[in-house]
Amino acid sequence: MGQELPADVLQHALTSAGVRPGDEVIVPSYGTSEVVQAVRRAGGLPVYVDIDPDTFCIDPAAVDVAVTSRTAAVVPVHQFGHRAEMTRITELAERRGLLLVPHAVQQSSSAETVKRQANAAFLTQRLSDVITPRVAPGTEHTFLQYVVRVPGNGRPDRDAFARTLRSKGVRCQVPVQTPVHRMPPFRRDVWLPETERAADECLSLPVEAGMTRRELQRVASACNALGGLLQPA
Repeated sequence: MGQELPADVLQHALTSAGVRPGDEVIVPSYGTSEVVQAVRRAGGLPVYVDIDPDTFCIDPAAVDVAVTSRTAAVVPVHQFGHRAEMTRITELAERRGLLLVPHAVQQSSSAETVKRQANAAFLTQRLSDVITPRVAPGTEHTFLQYVVRVPGNGRPDRDAFARTLRSKGVRCQVPVQTPVHRMPPFRRDVWLPETERAADECLSLPVEAGMTRRELQRVASACNALGGLLQPA
């Protein structure tokens, strides 16, 4: 996993790669607006595509469908510490003649990363009433965020779950409140069902490297205690 590029650096990377004003650039909507800002500053037209529901990263199949004669590039964003499916995206870019502009600078694993991964594994083994993160085979996940799905009826149940956890002293946050394609400055009339579902269901739980096993168990116990309150739709 690597360090995400700031918008101005990504803008330079896009223009250096060959993106010109009016070119379409395929990006995910699930995440921050920095990528879209960089595309716009480079003169490109952002084209939003859906995510893979397991990894929350850009879906290579959706990228393939979105390519037009005006498409110049794709930005595969690594999400929450999970790498995008770079083998398929690289093959697709080569086959369709697209520029591939990474959104991160590669870095080696650190002791902090290893500890986060261990903490994530601990939670995954103990959580019983949320859908825990899935890691694609052969792909690294550094767990910059530990993102679960809360079963139930979408955003109302997820938000109620989060409020209850916070009342018990468990730090948690909604990782993506509003997909970029629904933000007023970047709005587009597109239907991205997996993106919308993730925005309604996902919650980030703490797995920082400095957490103790006792603290992690407290998180798991608080979540599991709510399982009977929220039934799947």
